[in-house]
Order: sequence, then structure tokens, then C-alpha cells
Amino acid sequence: MMLPNLKIHARPCWFYNCGVIAYREAWEWQKSLVRDRISHPDAPETLLLLEHPSVYTLGQGATLAHLKFDPSTAPYELHRTERGGEVTYHCPGQIVGYPILNLKLFQPDLHWYLRQLEAVIIQTLEVYGLKGDRISGLTGVWVEGRKVAAIGIKVSRWVTMHGFALNVCPDLAGFRQIVPCGIVDRPVGRMADWIPEIDPLRVRETLALTFAQVFEVEMMQVSREA
Repeated sequence: MMLPNLKIHARPCWFYNCGVIAYREAWEWQKSLVRDRISHPDAPETLLLLEHPSVYTLGQGATLAHLKFDPSTAPYELHRTERGGEVTYHCPGQIVGYPILNLKLFQPDLHWYLRQLEAVIIQTLEVYGLKGDRISGLTGVWVEGRKVAAIGIKVSRWVTMHGFALNVCPDLAGFRQIVPCGIVDRPVGRMADWIPEIDPLRVRETLALTFAQVFEVEMMQVSREA
């Protein structure tokens, strides 16, 4: 399946449109893809879109003070990862995107990459009539003051992993047990707050198309078994 792109000679990007995958499984998959990509710098880019069962993740330098529970008796799985950022929560209804990109073939600049990921979210929201905002000094995307998308990345030899999480229609209760992203004064939101009947499968399609446009790649949908 070919998805539209901006340039006839755009770089190819393998697109895995997955269901619900356990966090550790997806994490190990990413690490394997990164190792392969470092070994083969000219291989196609990769985008994973998926959902996770309820899980908390901490960035490499995140403080446990932002947990409102004892880590030894966490209500869900708790993982400390190598990404940047503080604690966040994943659950069904939230679309998680993991791009595995060689930034040397785009722009080897982490700030540029973060702004590009924000642009993917902002342009996706625009398709649904929602105005996504950036907040100076913070990473992520907000709608009417509510954070609907979090971003946390890791880059090794300019190959990316981890990525973004867009709240489409998740149950937000799990966020009440943490200080999301370490930000105490800004609530978490979801697209369903404004569009109650929103279809997450349609949002996935929009995210893939928007990602192709923002990064100027040619999306090729593949299955994990291929």
C-alpha cells in the first residue's frame, strides 16, 4: 500500500500500523530497528503507530517525585527508559508514534526534529478542526490549554527512537496518579473532549499522511511479519 507523499523522489518510509502492543515488546522492537539502521544508514525510514496497555514510563533523568504512588506497588507496569523527559502514561485510545529516522539524511538537529514532530501533531489536529498550540520552553502540543500530545525522544548516532503520544480517546484517569511530564499547572486533554465520536483508526491514517508530508517521505505500509 502506497500513501501519498510530497516528492516523487522522497525517501521511502516503512509504515507499521499496529494494534495494542505491550510496552516492553515495542521497546525491544525499536532498539532492534535502531541497531539495524545504524548498521545500514541508507535503509528506509520507519514509523510505528500503535497503542499500549496501561503503563507508566520515566525518562532517563526523570524524578520519582512526580509519581503519586510507591514505585514498588505501581498500579500498572513502570519502566525507566533512555528517552528524554519526565513521567508519562500510555493506555488504549492514545496513539503512540515511534519514528526510526536517520537524521543525517534530514537535518542533524534535535530541536528541528522536536519541532517537526510537533508540526505532525498540529497539522493532524487541524484536519479535525482543532487548533494545536506550542508553549514556549515546553515540548508537546496543547489545545485550549490542555496537553493532548507528549513527545520524548532518544537519538543514537543520529538515529531516532521513542517519539510522540497523541491522546485521541483514552481514559485519562491514569494521569491523575502522576505529574504528567513534570508540569504541575497544565491539565491533560484528549481529542475526544472536543470531538466525542472521534475514530482513532481515522486519526491513525491522518497521522501517517501528515508525517509523510512534514518529513517529505514516501510511506509504504508493511506488516510486521513481512
